[in-house]
Formats: sequence, C-alpha cells, structure tokens
Amino acid sequence: MPLDQERPRVVLEKLNRNLSKLANKPTPDNIHQFRTYSRRLQALLEELARELGKNDKKLHKLVSRLRRRAGRLRDFDVQIAALRTLKIHDKDGRKAQLLRALSEARAKREKKLLKAFDEDTVGELRKRLKRTARSVEIRQDADPLALAMQVFAREAQDRSPLTEDRLHQYRLTGKRVRYLVEFAASTPEAEAIIEQLKRMQDALGDWHDWLTLTQNAEKRLGEAQDCALLVALRNLTRAKFRRAVEVVMQTRTALAGKPSQTEAPRRTPTAAAEAARAAIA
Repeated sequence: MPLDQERPRVVLEKLNRNLSKLANKPTPDNIHQFRTYSRRLQALLEELARELGKNDKKLHKLVSRLRRRAGRLRDFDVQIAALRTLKIHDKDGRKAQLLRALSEARAKREKKLLKAFDEDTVGELRKRLKRTARSVEIRQDADPLALAMQVFAREAQDRSPLTEDRLHQYRLTGKRVRYLVEFAASTPEAEAIIEQLKRMQDALGDWHDWLTLTQNAEKRLGEAQDCALLVALRNLTRAKFRRAVEVVMQTRTALAGKPSQTEAPRRTPTAAAEAARAAIA
C-alpha cells in the first residue's frame, strides 16, 4: 500500500511545534506528544527513508536520547495517575506516603528534563528537523503497510509462552508497527489494523504502567511488604497481565496473513538504526 505523501511532513511539523510546549512546561500531554511523534520520526528514518544523511543520524540520536529522558518523567505521571484511581482503605497511610514519594521524585525528574531541553538543545533540534524536512527521501519501493505486517509477523512467529519479557517485546514492536501503518495511505484496511494495534497497545501499556507502579511501591515501601496497598497492587497487576496476554493473542489472530497482496522488500538495518533500536525504552 503506497505511502501517504503528506504524513512525513506532518510528523516533522508536529514534533517541531511540540518542542516549545515541552521546554516551557512538561505536562503529561506534552510529554506524551513528544514521545509518540519522536517514535514516528524513528519509524520514518529507520524503515522508510532511502538513506540517512549526517544530519538525519544526528537528529535521530538526539531525539532518541531526549525521548528516553521524557519517558522517565512520564513513568511518574502515569504511576501517580494510576495510584490516585486505586480505591483502597488507607488506614495505615501507605497510599498517601507513596503518592508523596512519587510526586517528589517527579519534581526532580521535571527539573532534569527542563535542563535537558535548554535553549541550545531546542535550537539544534529545530535546525535539524528543518534540514531533514527538506532533504529526506523516501524509498520508491516503500510500502508501509506491508513492511509493518512483516515486522509484526516476525514477532508473532515466536510462539513461546507470553511471559513478562515477551509482553515487553510486543509492547515495543506494537508501537513500531502501528506508527509504520500510519504512514500508509488511509484505507479501511489500514484503519482497521491501526485500531487493532491501538487496542493491543492500550492493554500492554496499562499492564506495564501498573507493573512499574507495583515495583516502585515495593521498593519504596520495603518495610511493609504485606500491607494492604501492595497486596491490592499485586492482584491488580496480575489481572492486567492476564488481560494483556488475551489481547496479544487476539491481535496475533486478527493480523495473521495481512496483507497478502504485496511483500515489502527486506531492508538491511544500518548501524545507526540497530543502535537506536537497542536503546528503545
């Protein structure tokens, strides 16, 4: 399925516009937007671009580094939001204690992120984004949908038990596959695949957020491993895990054999792409 010719431009423009918002005030929404559009840029450069120039490689490296930093702050945002939704009788004050600890840790991370997004760094990012917008060339044989389905099929070929490690891998692969499909021309088939991938992402992300919160709580409430809060978190995380496994299995079935029309040419990853993939958080 052919590339949506406007999509690369939109991704670069939205990432550029998001920089000012994130540099001024890293709200949960601003952080989320930066991370998702930086991953779309990653998919564009690694999978669809004809060849990466010097500027593209430096842009890729800089954006990947900043995305990881933003991700550390986002982790606290989602943990705090999740913990606030947890209905539990807090007679021992553990929930309030954990909320305070997470809020304090978030404040420290926000200062570090703002320092990382200093004026010089934002200026360099804007400059490199503009250069990439002018110079990036998409491969003539680029078929985002077929390529995305090949990436997912390779992951789905492994029928080993869906352990936590395997779910983590599906979480990362699912993001890459979805963002590749988004570069394809809009059709009912592409939209249906995106919706299925979003559903999987939501289930995996929900499980991962509660897992991270539980692990953080166990570390910060070390002297109270049997408290009601930790028991509730562990039980909820196990339920989220079972739900994530169910949705992954349903997604594998739904996307099996798609698309059957075209086989996208396999591309040998560049050293820069391999290094970036290894650093994905």
